[in-house]
Amino acid sequence: MVTRNDSLWKTLDWVTIGIYLLLVAGGWLSVCGASYDFQDHDFLDFTTRAGKQFTWIICSFGLGFVLLMLEDRIYDLFAYLIYIGMIGLLIVTIFVAKDIKGSHSWLVLGPVSLQPAEFAKFATALALAKYMSSYSFSIKREKCALMLGLIIFLPMLLIIGQRETGSALVYMAFFLVLYREGMPGVVLFAGICAIVYFIIGIRFNDALLADTSTPLGEFVVLALILLVAGAMVGTYRRKWAQARWIVGGSALVLLVAYLISEYLYPFNLVWVLWGLCAVVVCYLLYQSLSTRQRSYSLVALFTICSIGFSYSSDYVFDNILEPHQQIRIKVVLGMEEDLAGAGYNVNQSMIAIGSGGLTGKGFLNGTQTKLKYVPEQDTDFIFCTIGEEQGFVGSTAVLLGFLILILRLVYLSERQPTTFGRVYGYSVVSIFLFHLFINIGMVLGLTPVIGIPLPFFSYGGSSLWGFTILLFIFLRIDAGRNRRY
Repeated sequence: MVTRNDSLWKTLDWVTIGIYLLLVAGGWLSVCGASYDFQDHDFLDFTTRAGKQFTWIICSFGLGFVLLMLEDRIYDLFAYLIYIGMIGLLIVTIFVAKDIKGSHSWLVLGPVSLQPAEFAKFATALALAKYMSSYSFSIKREKCALMLGLIIFLPMLLIIGQRETGSALVYMAFFLVLYREGMPGVVLFAGICAIVYFIIGIRFNDALLADTSTPLGEFVVLALILLVAGAMVGTYRRKWAQARWIVGGSALVLLVAYLISEYLYPFNLVWVLWGLCAVVVCYLLYQSLSTRQRSYSLVALFTICSIGFSYSSDYVFDNILEPHQQIRIKVVLGMEEDLAGAGYNVNQSMIAIGSGGLTGKGFLNGTQTKLKYVPEQDTDFIFCTIGEEQGFVGSTAVLLGFLILILRLVYLSERQPTTFGRVYGYSVVSIFLFHLFINIGMVLGLTPVIGIPLPFFSYGGSSLWGFTILLFIFLRIDAGRNRRY
């Protein structure tokens, strides 16, 4: 037993633990600055936000120690059981959780409130690692791909059922792991295309093309779909002549149609694009049948799905998203300003960050923070407190800390001798990256406000514990990498 523990302390990655401690300490100081009231006399007063966060931090240290003391085999052995238990907890939460700001995602246990969605991340990561390390797994098999989708989307859908859309979107980060493990690049490309189609379609939905009656957003999206179809034929089939005919022919037909619409008979150019899309799809299907090459039919299917997505996104935006979510997206896309409503948080946070200048106003000296101008300034918008009090220098130091942590986790993931350890490690990296980019993007007005925390900095026990569990399980798995099987 002593030998095993000695070996554990020698093989633990103390660099990562040191970075973790620095980030947690910086996070606590940020919570102190964001929540401090001049009437408060003690940061460790457990009736204050800073005091409560200190309690969560001490508990997280104990939690991390317990996770390190467990055998690393346990996480592999009980991965599915942990995942199933967490799925059950997510289902229960939908029905028993109280309504808090329109969300049913918090379980109240006496004086403590916990959000199961934060803990479901590590459970999903374990289940993915377990399944992808199985002997019969191949990411190129349709059955395996469907199972991966089920593992990822099941908790995601349950969290959406709790009306926590922001937390649910975090699970999309797992697709970065699948890409690392051999998922075809076209899947990731499809996701990028979907984002581009959605943004353009929504942003220019009400604009018209020049002096015509053609909706600009619909026109650009359909034109992009034709361009992508031609590019895919050239890339996957190496038939650049066919790609040129698809793209060049479509452009020529559109030019002629535009001239006719402009000078002879005005009409909606989207009709022409519809016809071109139909012709291209029929051509691709013909090539697939005549040459017996499946890739042509896959490009045709991609084109059809792209068209379907572009039109369904309008319906989702208008009928499924809540009004406040629509406004937040419009504010980010520059369609509305709404400085007194949905854009208020972002506007005030940018003012706070800008007022910090190069070196900041100093700890506890942020005027925007002290006067409570920024809502949620110690949770989702904690970074604006860092920017105001510590300035550009302090903000850069925090971002560098996260960069070093992520690069270190990538290094640890790559040195894992097992698929289980590598997949779980990259799951941790992907979740941290998603939280970091989206949270910082929210504060700077680059992404919609979807309410996800900044790891180790935002106030809250569920968030801190969730990230601690996620990280320390991986550290324990990494510490056992040299164990003989």
